[in-house]
Amino acid sequence: MQLGVVGLGRMGGNIVQRLQQHGHSCVVYDRNAEAVTALTKKGASGSGGLKDLAAKLTAPRAIWLMLPAGEATEGAVTELRGVLQSGDIVIDGGNSFYKDDVRRARSLKEKGINYVDAGTSGGVWGLDRGYCLMIGGDKKVVDHLDPIFSALAPGLGNIERTAGRDSRDPRPERGYMHCGPCGAGHFVKMIHNGIEYGMMQAYAEGFAILKGATAEARPADERYDLDVADIAEVWRRGSVISSWLLDLTAIALAADPKLEQFSGVVADSGEGRWTVMAAIEEAVPATVLSAALYARFRSRDDHGFADRLLSAMRKGFGGHIEAKGS
Repeated sequence: MQLGVVGLGRMGGNIVQRLQQHGHSCVVYDRNAEAVTALTKKGASGSGGLKDLAAKLTAPRAIWLMLPAGEATEGAVTELRGVLQSGDIVIDGGNSFYKDDVRRARSLKEKGINYVDAGTSGGVWGLDRGYCLMIGGDKKVVDHLDPIFSALAPGLGNIERTAGRDSRDPRPERGYMHCGPCGAGHFVKMIHNGIEYGMMQAYAEGFAILKGATAEARPADERYDLDVADIAEVWRRGSVISSWLLDLTAIALAADPKLEQFSGVVADSGEGRWTVMAAIEEAVPATVLSAALYARFRSRDDHGFADRLLSAMRKGFGGHIEAKGS
């Protein structure tokens, strides 16, 4: 299948390569011409802009946007609205606000252009591991794109299959799901990221307590000089709290036990805030997720070991680089 891909950063470039490994052809564009050149050397077709990219695709055209949420994505969707024709498809694979999806889908539908939102999890590891995809859009359009989603998803892998799923949609256990109409995919991804905030904060606080076990405030015979790198490693082996985030934590601590390369200033990219907003709209208590978001705000004024560990995890799964402290 042919796909246009716009935005060739940490994830976009890997998405192109994974699709090509599965036999799909890609026409690519990025404002950074070097990123385009790098992928043309790996078999993709380059383009000089959105109009040029659209012209190189065969109708009905499908274009995947892998851009930062907000102005960049908004501008690309607006430009494509003036370039594409009825029956074409715009896929937003970034972390857009789901309410923006609903509005954009409505605007594109006026011209007969289809819109699909694809919440994409997998970070910089997706090329090898595959991407977990949470998809929103019209069923007919999503089904048409199934070869793309199937190629990007992890597949069954070696995870034990869940009992009782024999009569259910097989796609979720292969790592991708049609969640509902436009906006539903990014809504599910938004909550996914809100949960991610909470899990990361729990690990960060727990390891900070372990790190502080030598504190003078503790009785002398209850002070423990603990090897947090080894604790992370042993918890990976059969523990009930094992996870990919813990894997990344173990990698970071093995390389730099004091996490001195990290400042402890922890960014938030929007989804945590939107999750809390949704909780308020629904009157759903979300104490852990809210506290995790506020902890990131607090990290920008006062940061310690827990905050540096959060930075380490963000670098591990998403390649996010935060400035080293002075």
